[in-house]
Amino acid sequence: MLSSLRATASRSLTRSLASQQQRGFKCSVLGAAGGIGQPLSLLLKLNPRVTELTCYDVAPVTPGVAADLSHCSSNSKCTGYSGEDLKKALDGCQVVVIPAGVPRKPGMTRDDLFNTNASIVKNLVAACAEACPKACLLIISNPVNSTVPIASEVLKSKGVYDPKKLFGVTTLDVVRARTFIAQAKGLDVNKVTIPVIGGHAGTTIVPLISRAEPKVSFPDAERDALTNRIMFGGDEVLKAKAGGGSATLSMAFAGAEFADKVMAALDGKTGITECTFVESTVTSSKFFSSPVTLGKNGVEQIHGYGEVNAYEQKLINDMLPDLTAQVEKGIKWAQENK
Repeated sequence: MLSSLRATASRSLTRSLASQQQRGFKCSVLGAAGGIGQPLSLLLKLNPRVTELTCYDVAPVTPGVAADLSHCSSNSKCTGYSGEDLKKALDGCQVVVIPAGVPRKPGMTRDDLFNTNASIVKNLVAACAEACPKACLLIISNPVNSTVPIASEVLKSKGVYDPKKLFGVTTLDVVRARTFIAQAKGLDVNKVTIPVIGGHAGTTIVPLISRAEPKVSFPDAERDALTNRIMFGGDEVLKAKAGGGSATLSMAFAGAEFADKVMAALDGKTGITECTFVESTVTSSKFFSSPVTLGKNGVEQIHGYGEVNAYEQKLINDMLPDLTAQVEKGIKWAQENK
């Protein structure tokens, strides 16, 4: 009898643990037919944390993108929407990733994208506010330094703004920093960590090489070149593609990585700290990217950037006025275009 009870208890515990492990999320990618959106959707479709994925884009091909993804042998349902079906795509979503917008072309800065992408982000976030007001919103659409503040103002106007659930995805800057440092020093990239703070455009991107783990050092000229490469990695890809596209695959990879960390934290995993662009009091800028501990409700704790050397502090001091202006530009635009 006792052995039977133990066996029953063991089966019950096994089922309980399996149930916990199988908890999944309904996610949506807005801009799913684009250069970032398609590989991002593929990576999320393959993520075991995602049990349902909706793909939305204004392009009529989007249902076909979802049909294509639905043939992938992963345990998630995938549905595509386009045109007027935005709110259907968002209904019940817990995580929404937004790469929608026009891509950068050679000679364009992220700020050149502002007028077009500002309106796109405004409309998409307004729909999120109505269809899934408690979802975590992960903004990829450039210029992130302005689109995230726009999103915050839209959510405020709808009465559903939760600063713990609005993120600017700056993970690509971290991915580049880890990759370039690992290549330069012959390290295992999977064991390299480095905070990249500030914003997500040019000189507002500040890699804290002095805080890298394992510890690394470079001669000044090499350090300057490495820092510049991290800041302007997107330009490197634009040039290499010779007008044929921007950094789509690496951005999709980074977006999927950050979305996975958000979902893991929502599911109760502790100790997850990632750099992300959020409403912040770390500096004088209203939004700032620094290490953030994620939790069951989104942002759990925002950390300062810690001790830095004189070179890095100068980079921070020099870029803060530009970052602040880009943030304020987004806020002002949103307030004038309600």
